[in-house]
Amino acid sequence: MKSILKLIRRFIITLILSFILLLFLNIFLYGLWIVKYVSKEPPMNYTFKVAGMLKFENNRYTLPGEMITDLKKQNIWAILIDNDSKKVIWQTDNLPDDIPKEYSISDIAIFSHAYIKNYPVFTSKVKNNLLVLGYPKNSYWKHPIASWKYGIIKNIPKFLLVLLCLNIIFIFLIYFISNSKLLSSVNPIIKGIQNLPKDMPVYVKEKGVLSELAKSINKTSEILQNQREQLRNKDTARANWIAGVSHDIRTPLSMITGYTSQLKAYSNLSDDTNKKLSVILKQSERIKNLINDLNLASKLEYNMQPFEQKRENVIALVRQVLVDFLNMDIDEKFPIEWKTDSEFTSCFVNVDSNLIKRALSNLIQNCINHNENGCIIYVSVKEDKDNCIICVEDNGAGVSDEQLKKLNNTPHYMVCDTDITEQRHGLGLLIVKQIIDVHSGKIIVKHSQYGGFKVILHIPKL
Repeated sequence: MKSILKLIRRFIITLILSFILLLFLNIFLYGLWIVKYVSKEPPMNYTFKVAGMLKFENNRYTLPGEMITDLKKQNIWAILIDNDSKKVIWQTDNLPDDIPKEYSISDIAIFSHAYIKNYPVFTSKVKNNLLVLGYPKNSYWKHPIASWKYGIIKNIPKFLLVLLCLNIIFIFLIYFISNSKLLSSVNPIIKGIQNLPKDMPVYVKEKGVLSELAKSINKTSEILQNQREQLRNKDTARANWIAGVSHDIRTPLSMITGYTSQLKAYSNLSDDTNKKLSVILKQSERIKNLINDLNLASKLEYNMQPFEQKRENVIALVRQVLVDFLNMDIDEKFPIEWKTDSEFTSCFVNVDSNLIKRALSNLIQNCINHNENGCIIYVSVKEDKDNCIICVEDNGAGVSDEQLKKLNNTPHYMVCDTDITEQRHGLGLLIVKQIIDVHSGKIIVKHSQYGGFKVILHIPKL
């Protein structure tokens, strides 16, 4: 709140100072403009002055040399018109050729308030005669009440444009100067806010008008770091707990499996007992596999799984996995078809071969586990510009559009659905995603062209 009040107060002070400075700037510029275009002495006063200095001596009119010089310097010409004859009886040497030497009463009445041949003129009495001072063309604009220099009227648009530009520049300078310190305080704060989501401590110097905000960011960073540390400790504890529980379960599970196998060795057992013992063995093996999957998923999630990358040929890895499945004498209800182009023999990637094999095994096993009535499993490898692409699909039961959407968003069966019957591609698919993620790849789940389920793996090429 204090920072906001400081900013408001700063803004108001800056606004007031800007207005005052702009006012003085405009007054100054206006003064310069007036000085440039307004003569030191008004034309009428100057005409009276010349009239006072014009003397009639030795039957002719004369004007002091310094005044003649001043007239020529300003490019002003002068004539004296006789009151009776209306003829010019005296003139300066710089009189233009187009100026008449004789006038009528109406001519005099007109130019007394206006122009002679577009020369703005000003008049004064010398005894009974009329003194006329002529100024350069376009030097003054005249009307019966007053007169202004023509340059003032002509240059008003230019002056206003210059004034506007100077005002804008001045406002910008005021803004830049007044806010330079504020901007220097904002940049570290922006950088600090951007770094808050990152797993790194943030510290912003607590000074300036935004010191309160900087203090809040530092406090937030401290809280986030403590929370992240607590989460890391919890994650480590959870991973260690899963590993410990997995280890503790394996021992009694091994005993169950062992004793069950010994019991099955007896020949005097009934068929019903043998069936029950077979179920125990099968479910024990299932529990063992689940424990192994849970342990691996936990290690991958918390970056505790050893990860050794090296150059591998994806096609060779996939072929090895298929050979391993065929050697396990899988049910003939699950034939595997190799759909890769025979001419495509190599696609090299930088991977942990054991993890990639595990991912492929999980995908094939998913096809087997979720199609009790059997299915054909299709495996293919291809490439694009950046990736080696592995595809595993089947012509089995498949999944609904809703299930597919859930699997693409949350492939872990424990968060996929509350209905157990919908948890079909659970932990195994999660492990596949985790493995592909640590290899900076991408997994896509979709409907197969053969009618079943399809998983596509994108692994960056070397």
